[in-house]
Amino acid sequence: MLDMQEVKRILTVFMLATCLTRPGKAQQQCTNGFDLDRASGQCLDIDECRTIPEACRGDMVCVNQNGGYLCIPRTNPVYRSPYVNPYSNIYPPPPAPNYPTATRPLMCRFGYQMGENNQCVDIDECASESHQCNPTQICINTEGGYTCSCTEGYWLLEGQCLDIDECRYGYCQQLCANVPGSYSCTCNPGFTLNDDGRSCQDVNECTTQNPCVQNCVNTYGSFLCRCDPGYELEADGISCSDMDECSFSEFLCQHQCVNEPGSYYCSCPPGYVLLDDNRSCQDINECETRNFTCTTQQTCFNIQGGYKCLDPVKCEDPYIQINDNRCMCPAENPGCRDQPFTILYRDMDIMSGRSVPSDIFQMQATTRFPGAYYIFQIKSGNEGREFYMRQTGPISATLVMTRPVKGPRTIQLDLEMITVNTVINFRGSSVIRLRIYVSQYPF
Repeated sequence: MLDMQEVKRILTVFMLATCLTRPGKAQQQCTNGFDLDRASGQCLDIDECRTIPEACRGDMVCVNQNGGYLCIPRTNPVYRSPYVNPYSNIYPPPPAPNYPTATRPLMCRFGYQMGENNQCVDIDECASESHQCNPTQICINTEGGYTCSCTEGYWLLEGQCLDIDECRYGYCQQLCANVPGSYSCTCNPGFTLNDDGRSCQDVNECTTQNPCVQNCVNTYGSFLCRCDPGYELEADGISCSDMDECSFSEFLCQHQCVNEPGSYYCSCPPGYVLLDDNRSCQDINECETRNFTCTTQQTCFNIQGGYKCLDPVKCEDPYIQINDNRCMCPAENPGCRDQPFTILYRDMDIMSGRSVPSDIFQMQATTRFPGAYYIFQIKSGNEGREFYMRQTGPISATLVMTRPVKGPRTIQLDLEMITVNTVINFRGSSVIRLRIYVSQYPF
């Protein structure tokens, strides 16, 4: 005897028939297991147990079904059928009746049900909740059935919907955060998320917020602040402060450097004018420009950074005036015995701190007598020993400055030329009274 498990393994079930009607045609087609009754136009079940010889063999009994048949053991208490396999005994099958078969109701195949207009319509298992999908799945209705799937962001694995880690597959260009069933893309500072939700675009901070005090330069993902010429960037990277160019070097200007916001300029002391290089100073010759205040009796003498009003030369007794700047002591005057024969007045100017040694003045005899020679010396005014006379020839000598002289200062030197003539036993002298005006500045 077969048990129930064996019965289930040998049961053969055929699909129920469905009437298929083609639009525009009255003729119907029937599925396997049914035959069209031309009189009624209906699909009638075929009794395979009567029409198929030895439909079931051995100790099996044929049981007709709509659209098919079953073979079950005779001893099976579940299925009882009045039909016994006609070919299992010695009696021949009864002849088929000639009378019309009774019309059976129209049946729909699995997944369909009869509609209001006697048409088979699909059953929406998802709406009727007659599906067998896992709670983690979603039901998708199909024609004659349904399918179980997962929502977007999940994949089906062994009957379960598992979250897809989109970040693992590089869905985002920069930063990615996985969430159940989805993901979220973000961007690094300095970038903004595009409309596609995945890629990032550089933010031009210079146009959106411009945090810089002066100039802003956009970079990929950030920005840089730059300052105008004459300014320097502070530690915060945003603000600009004035750059004191004058503190960088003392050689920017010849005289004085004046700092101003974002720049600087050079200035010159009174009596000077700034040259085209905007750093050097040049003396203004007030005597040429007639920008002086001397009297009509005085003479304007230009010096570095100013001028001097020189009074006319006045010869003191026993000297007499020869011309504007020369005094002579007559030989016949007994008071001239031990005095220089002539005194010549000269004026010159030099710059303060002039480099040394430096030749500044030349002196020479105007005539040369046979048998005479000349001696040059500084007679007075050289108490600080800043000068000495260097003889450069038989009748000439040069005044040399040996130490730097700072101004403003006026120095008066008596440069003496002694004439010695051994032939006629003569010794006499002449003096150049040299006034040196030392400027205040070294230019």
